[in-house]
Amino acid sequence: MRYGWTGKRLIVDLSAAKTGIENIDEELLYRFIGGRGLNSETLFREINPDADPLGPENVLLFGVGPCNGTLIPGSSRMTITALSPSVFVGDDRPAFGDANSGGFWGAELKFAGFDQIKITGRSEKPVYLLIRNGRAELKDASSLWGKDAWDSHRAILAELGSSKARVAVIGPAGENLSKMACVMNDMNRASGRCGMGAVMGSKHLKALVIEGDRKVPVADKPAILRLLKESKALLKQDRSSAEYSREGTLSLLAHHQRAGRLATRNYQSTQFEGWENISAAAMKKGYWKGSRSCHACPLHCTQSFRIDSGPNKGIWGEGPEYVTMAGFGSKCGNNHLESILQANMLCNRLGLDSESTSSTIAWAMECWEKGLLDPNDTEGLNLEWGNHESILALLPSIAHRKGAFASLLAEGAYTAAKRLGRDSLRYVSHAKGQDPAITDPRAAPAWGLAYAVSSRGGDHLRALPTAEHCFTPEEAEKLFKSKAALNPDAVEGKGYLVKWSEDHRAVADSLEICKFIVRTALLRPIWMANYLRAVTGWDITEDELMTIGERIVNVERLFNIRQGLTRKDDTLSERFLKEPIPSGPAKGRVLDLEPMLEEYYRARGWDAVTGRPTQAGLERLGLEAYA
Repeated sequence: MRYGWTGKRLIVDLSAAKTGIENIDEELLYRFIGGRGLNSETLFREINPDADPLGPENVLLFGVGPCNGTLIPGSSRMTITALSPSVFVGDDRPAFGDANSGGFWGAELKFAGFDQIKITGRSEKPVYLLIRNGRAELKDASSLWGKDAWDSHRAILAELGSSKARVAVIGPAGENLSKMACVMNDMNRASGRCGMGAVMGSKHLKALVIEGDRKVPVADKPAILRLLKESKALLKQDRSSAEYSREGTLSLLAHHQRAGRLATRNYQSTQFEGWENISAAAMKKGYWKGSRSCHACPLHCTQSFRIDSGPNKGIWGEGPEYVTMAGFGSKCGNNHLESILQANMLCNRLGLDSESTSSTIAWAMECWEKGLLDPNDTEGLNLEWGNHESILALLPSIAHRKGAFASLLAEGAYTAAKRLGRDSLRYVSHAKGQDPAITDPRAAPAWGLAYAVSSRGGDHLRALPTAEHCFTPEEAEKLFKSKAALNPDAVEGKGYLVKWSEDHRAVADSLEICKFIVRTALLRPIWMANYLRAVTGWDITEDELMTIGERIVNVERLFNIRQGLTRKDDTLSERFLKEPIPSGPAKGRVLDLEPMLEEYYRARGWDAVTGRPTQAGLERLGLEAYA
C-alpha cells in the first residue's frame, strides 16, 4: 500500500470534453513530493514555451501533497500552476506562475482520490468539473457564467443537492480575462497570484467541484498524533504564532508601521499617518466576530467579520489579511476602514486578487497625482489619494471590464503602464511584472532580494525570510555564512538566507503545509521531515528534504530561462533601488541589491554573469535532462 500519496492524476481535455486517469510516476513523487513541486515539474514537461497563457494550449494544474487530508498541522493548502499572463521575463515573454490557497478544497481532492489534475484545451461552452470519489465529469455551467464567485458557489451546491462538496470557482474577473483574476475556494480563500483565474476563464472552466469520502492511509498514525501534540505545544508558546491566532496576519500592520516599512501611497513613503484606523485594534472594536481554521490547523488565524450597522450594514467576510488591509489602505492613502472591508468582500465575490488590484489602483492614483491621468482618462473618477468611493467604484468595473479605463486597469499595473505610456511605468512597483507585498524592500533587504529572484515575480511568500528572527547566531554562521544575516537591516548573509528560505518554502508548498505553521517555532526542516516520514513511511533526512526544495527552485528557474530570463530580470523597480525613503526609522535607505544578488548566485551555485544554474549544479540535483 502507498501511504500519503494516491499516485493518481486526473486528465481533463476540455476541447474534446473528455476525462481520464493516469498513474503518476512514483519516482517523480520522491523527487518532487507533490503540490507545487510536482506541478512545477509537470508544467516544465508539458507546456510549449511559445504557448499563449490565455490560449487553449496552456496547461492548468491543480496539485496537493502527501500530507493533505491527514492530521498533520496546517496540511490544508493546494497549488494552481500554469504559464502566467501577468509574470514576464526577457522581452516580456510570459513566465512561470502559480498560486496557493488554504481552506478545505485541497484535503477534499485527496478524499476524492487524486494528487493532481491536469487540464488542457478550451471548452466550447462554459463548464464545471465535478469529481466524486475517483470519477469525474464535465457539467454545463452556462447558467453560472456571469455570476459572482459566491453566487456560483451556492448555485452549484444547490444543483448537486450537497452541502459537503468543496468548490473552487472564478468570478466575473476570470471570465473577462483580467490578469489579476484569482480562483476562490471555500468562498473566502483566494489563489490570488499570477492570474490563474484568467487562465481558467480562458478555458471556459467556471469551477472545480470536489466531493469524496476516501480515507488517506498513513504509515504511522501514532507518530502523527504525537507530532500534532508537540507542534501545538510549540505553537502555543510561540509569541508570533499566538499573535496570529488572536489577530491573523493583520497583526503585521502595526509591526510594519513601527519599523518604517509599511507601503504607503504606492511606496512613496513607509509610514502611514492613518494606520491606527485600519489596524487590528480597530477591527476588534465591533467588526471581528470570531476566528476560523483551515483543515487540520491548530492556528485558527482567520478572523470572520461583519458590519452590523450604518450604510454598510450586512457586509461580511473573512480577514482581511494584512496585504488587503494595507493594499486598499496605506498603499492607496485610505484610512476608511469600512470601505476596505467592502473592498475585501467585493474582491472575493468578483474573483480579483486583492494584492494586485490594490497595487494597480495605487499606481493609478500616483499617476493622477503626477498629472499623467485626468478625468478624461478615468471616465470622471477622482483618483486622489484616499478616495475610497472611487476605489469601490473601480472594483466591479475592473472585473467586468466596464469602460476603457477599467479595462486598462484589468491588465494589472505593469501591462497597463506599458499601454498607457506617458512615463507611467516608472511608478509601477514590481519584479518580473508582478507587484510585491506591503513590506518595503528598502527597509527590509532580505525581502527585497526575495522579491527580485522569485520565480513568480514580486512576491513575499516565495521565500518568506522569517529566518532572520528565528535562529541563533551559531546557526546563522553555519547556514548563512554570517551571524550578520540575523540583522534585518544588514546585507551580509542575505543571499544564503534567501536561498535557504526559498528551498524551505518549496518543500512546505509541496507537502502543502501552510507556511504560517512552519514560519517560526516549527521553522527548522526536521519538523517537515518528521511529518513526511510519519505520513509516508519514507525514511528521509532534513538535508535530503531541503535538496528536494532546491531541486524544485531550480526547475522553476530553468522554466523561466527557457522563456527568456536573464540576470537582468532579477531586479526591482528603480524606486526601490534609487529613491531613498523620505522619512521614518528607515529614512535615507535604498535597496543595495547587487551584493546580495552576487551572494545569492554563489549560494545557489549559479553562474554569476548569466544567473543560470551550472552543469555541475544540475548534475548534483539530478536535473541534467531538464537543462
